[in-house]
Amino acid sequence: MSHHLFLLSPSDTPIYSLTHYSTKLPQPTSSSLSSNLPTWSTSAFAGTLTALSGASSATQSHHVQGGAVRMGGGQDRHVIQMIANASLDVIEDVMRKESAMYLKSVDKFNEWTVSAFVTPGNMKFILLHETKNDDGIRSFFHDVWELYLKTMLNPFHTAHSPIRSIVFDTRVRASAKKYL
Repeated sequence: MSHHLFLLSPSDTPIYSLTHYSTKLPQPTSSSLSSNLPTWSTSAFAGTLTALSGASSATQSHHVQGGAVRMGGGQDRHVIQMIANASLDVIEDVMRKESAMYLKSVDKFNEWTVSAFVTPGNMKFILLHETKNDDGIRSFFHDVWELYLKTMLNPFHTAHSPIRSIVFDTRVRASAKKYL
């Protein structure tokens, strides 16, 4: 199960992104086309069958360096960025209607749900996720906002420029591990 975080400046320029793979087990999904076939017939075509059936690709495993297997969304990075970018119009529509900072689930694309958090300075925090966890996501967004504010208070950091701080990245990852 994966989570993708994007921090966007008021002009929608990306200033930070994070991909977090959760160790929590995903919730079971509906049966896919490949689950009705014998395993020997689907091993070579598992990705194709999953894509054709429209099922969640969270069951696909991906090999990482060192021989470890990582469970993930199965989506390419550019597809994830496209989903986040496409949700910006929906986020701005919801911003006009609601005055809350945490906008909860604003959009859905296949198995991905888009949650958003908008700061008073019009910074947009976008999180793509596969499972519902409103309280955890809200707490995660508040932690990221606090870390962002601390970064902006640094006199050596230029506002709305990419965040390359190792400390910021480490703390955001720790918060993601804690809440997501």
